[in-house]
Amino acid sequence: MKDVIISPSILSADFKNLHEELNKISQSGAKWIHFDVMDGHFVDNISFGIPVLESISKAHGLINDVHLMISDPLHYALRFLNAGADYLTFHLEALKSKDDIFRLIDLIHSQHKKVGISIKPGTDVLILKPYLHMIDLVLIMSVEPGFGGQQFMDNALGKITFLKDYKQTNHLDYLIEVDGGINEKTGPLCTFFGADVLVSGSYIFKADDYKKQIDKLKS
Repeated sequence: MKDVIISPSILSADFKNLHEELNKISQSGAKWIHFDVMDGHFVDNISFGIPVLESISKAHGLINDVHLMISDPLHYALRFLNAGADYLTFHLEALKSKDDIFRLIDLIHSQHKKVGISIKPGTDVLILKPYLHMIDLVLIMSVEPGFGGQQFMDNALGKITFLKDYKQTNHLDYLIEVDGGINEKTGPLCTFFGADVLVSGSYIFKADDYKKQIDKLKS
């Protein structure tokens, strides 16, 4: 059976009790923790940034899975890496040229960290082809980025299928991550189509038993 990685999004956590929330996630069977970084410009919402990541990045034994939904990821990438990001994912739509994308990939790898690229639901997955041989992760957004609690968009499944087939055909090893509307129905569906990592926020953090919810996502 495929070992699915669950990356709970702390955007949905109780920030009054964040230390306790991280302890509960660490004990729940999750391997990663997902940080949604929003600047109010690239997406119409503002979340948290470098100080929050830096303060908690070593307060748990999880992989820090950092998703930059910001307008200038090339400018800020090194600061997020120094703050503790293990995987640093940026949006292809946020960069102006292929040269900038290659520069950012090289910068992240130069710090011995993992590189991810994300695309919005309306972006054609084929635009990723020039970069797939260089990166460690592709994040498919199955909702419009910016806010939690949205309904899963089915067009993500075709993108997952393409990425799985392309990976196998070209003998690549990037992870396929999916974020948005992930629950006990959509999570296993994404896994069936080829996803390796599932990001889930309110489905986990709004429940009484985090481990039970995570086990459902893995089933």
